[in-house]
Amino acid sequence: MAIRGEAELDALVRRQRELSSLYATAKSLTALGELDEVLDSIVHHAHDLIGTDFTYLSLVGADGRLSARASEGTISESFLAATISTDVGLGGKVLAGRSPHWVSNYAASTAIEHDPGFDRLVATEGLVALLGVPLVIRGEAVGALFAADRAQRSFQAEEIALLTAFADHAAVAIDNARLYEESRKSVQELQIAYRRIEEHVAVMERAQAVHEALTGAVLEGGTPGDVVQLLADQLGGSVALLDQAGLVLAQRDSESPCPFSDLAELVEDARRSGRCTTVVDAAGPARSAAPVQAGDSYLGALAWSRATSPGDADLRTLERATHILGLLILKERAVAEAGERFSGELLTELMIGGAGVGAAQRTRARARGVDVDALDLVLVAEAEGMSSAELSRHLHDLARERGGLAGEHLGRAVVVLPRSDDAVAEVHRRVRRSAGRPVVVVGERAVNQDWSRAFSLASRCCAVVRALGHRDVGAMSDRYALYGMVFDTERAAELDRFLTGCLGPLLDYDRRRGTELVATLGAYYDHRGTVAATARALHVHVNTLLKRLDRAGEVLGVDWRQDDDLELQLALRLHRLRATT
Repeated sequence: MAIRGEAELDALVRRQRELSSLYATAKSLTALGELDEVLDSIVHHAHDLIGTDFTYLSLVGADGRLSARASEGTISESFLAATISTDVGLGGKVLAGRSPHWVSNYAASTAIEHDPGFDRLVATEGLVALLGVPLVIRGEAVGALFAADRAQRSFQAEEIALLTAFADHAAVAIDNARLYEESRKSVQELQIAYRRIEEHVAVMERAQAVHEALTGAVLEGGTPGDVVQLLADQLGGSVALLDQAGLVLAQRDSESPCPFSDLAELVEDARRSGRCTTVVDAAGPARSAAPVQAGDSYLGALAWSRATSPGDADLRTLERATHILGLLILKERAVAEAGERFSGELLTELMIGGAGVGAAQRTRARARGVDVDALDLVLVAEAEGMSSAELSRHLHDLARERGGLAGEHLGRAVVVLPRSDDAVAEVHRRVRRSAGRPVVVVGERAVNQDWSRAFSLASRCCAVVRALGHRDVGAMSDRYALYGMVFDTERAAELDRFLTGCLGPLLDYDRRRGTELVATLGAYYDHRGTVAATARALHVHVNTLLKRLDRAGEVLGVDWRQDDDLELQLALRLHRLRATT
């Protein structure tokens, strides 16, 4: 009787210890938030109670294979890194039947379908006896909890029941960890329901607070950048505002930043749908994008990246923020357009008003923070495929930063700045980058506030630069001083005298006879004096070309092919540039 009483007492003590451990495990799980912490805690407590050589927990991954996620006891890294199909091995039987199964000798068992790769790891690890119980969440087996020994043995009903109880706790905890990553886990159904309600209330209160803060930001004159910062602080992760072309206008990070990956496809999907679009990558952050629109006008997009999947309330907050950002962007555009219009009007007045500045113009410029007396550099910009109005918009930011004026004048994009050594190069670099294409920028110094003459020189020099075949350059006009007679109107008489002296007879002959001797000579020099290439370019027979060249010599009265013809070549080049520009 004494022996029986002691055995019953030991069983009672063991049972009490098991129940206490289960209770302690359940209680500790409610304080854990991350899935890995939950899994480690489950395996640790199960290992202490079961007392096998090692204990591990496996989950079915996104690839449909079973892999270890937590372990306790001596177990090799190669075993933990292995994955196995869900329809083989002891794990396959556990998942298929959603019930416990065990084998006293894994390698010798014929009741299970073996995986050769896993069997090799079993042999290396020395695994013999293995017990597995399922992790079932809402009727679906998502993994299994295993206890293993390196010696052959049978598993008792108490051990199976105990490991099953741990698996039940594990399933609840895993489910909670997946569904409520931002709230405390609970293994009791009443606690789960309470936490869900509590989280819902908290989310609604936060959404209301964020909405009020966004509204306050608008009423207090906040900028789109302020709104983006507010969203990053409230939602976590990283938030970015993109313009119509997908360029980042403002980006703010919370205390837990989440770097952005490629957003182009996500933003395009959101733009097409007109709604917030979310992508949750298996091995990356959750990314959301919502279009910023005003009526039918697309103004850009708001992007959000965070480590965990966003809730519906957070996504609604993101969409509400796009409405506010739309209003702020329209407001900023209106202010910018007004400033650009003022800048353009004042620039036009300076251009057409002649040298000197009136008192009214000086006052208006001073109110805008512009010192008219310091404006002594006029720059003209041109870019293929872009209108001067579009190009001038890229110049306004530069003008504001450098205390200048920008706008469109006589069909050209113009900016007037205080002169500095790097002004032309900086304008060319900035405009080229923002416009996304090659740009020609030519600068000319305004002497005695004669901006009109400086504009004329820069504008005509710009045409010469393009006629010379240069498509991406930033330079002062004096770099092209060799062609000064072409773009400087005050030297037009000099150019006339030079061309008349060199080409006068040919020009008169072509005018009277309707011939093309000047063009023929120009093509001849372009092709380095090669008769065959010149004939092909002019689409004439070689004999016809030779006759034209001989006739040109007769008209000029000199043997231009034998004499020094540098002056003739220069005259032909200047004549062509004048015609082109």
